[in-house]
Amino acid sequence: MKLEVLKKDGSKNGETVELKPDIFEIEPNDHAIYQAVRSYWANQRQGTHKVKERSEVRGGGKKPFSQKKTGRARQGTGRSPLMPGGGSIFGPKPHDYVVKLPAKVKRLARKSAWSYKAKDGQIMIVEDFSFDLPKTKEMTSILKALNVGGKKVLLLTPKTDQNVLKSGRNIPSLNVLEAAKASTYDILNNAVVVLTKSSVEVIHNTFAN
Repeated sequence: MKLEVLKKDGSKNGETVELKPDIFEIEPNDHAIYQAVRSYWANQRQGTHKVKERSEVRGGGKKPFSQKKTGRARQGTGRSPLMPGGGSIFGPKPHDYVVKLPAKVKRLARKSAWSYKAKDGQIMIVEDFSFDLPKTKEMTSILKALNVGGKKVLLLTPKTDQNVLKSGRNIPSLNVLEAAKASTYDILNNAVVVLTKSSVEVIHNTFAN
């Protein structure tokens, strides 16, 4: 698959870039994508939820009321889960939600995501660019020139460029990432993926081994 390279003003610069078919034209594996997205969301969870059990709440040193003649069930401690202010039964505890996947499944999922985007015509190639200073206004102008203004866009660069990153972080519909670090979820959770020309080679090299 070949795509034309666009300038920052949206016009064609006469160059084309070939996308490797073993990455951008495979038969997508939906189950691998499901596993990768599930793993992504599970790994975002902090797992810090916590309630106090009966050994952690205050009180409990004194019998709350007489053993007999009260008409109530006998209680030996105010920490009992049956008492107001007592500990919780089977409450949540801090734990890890991380879901690990085999490397082959991760690669297959990302390739499947790229193939879906290429098949749907949701990939654009733009010439390499940078800014002398962070300028959100210039980034907005580039997106409008590429006719993706207002759409949810993923911009991939070969490496982290602080000026480009800072220029795009105040645009709610834009996400700027390094090409090698884009996950399956990042690729699919955008209407358009804009690749700088150099980032295409980074993607090819990422899946080379």
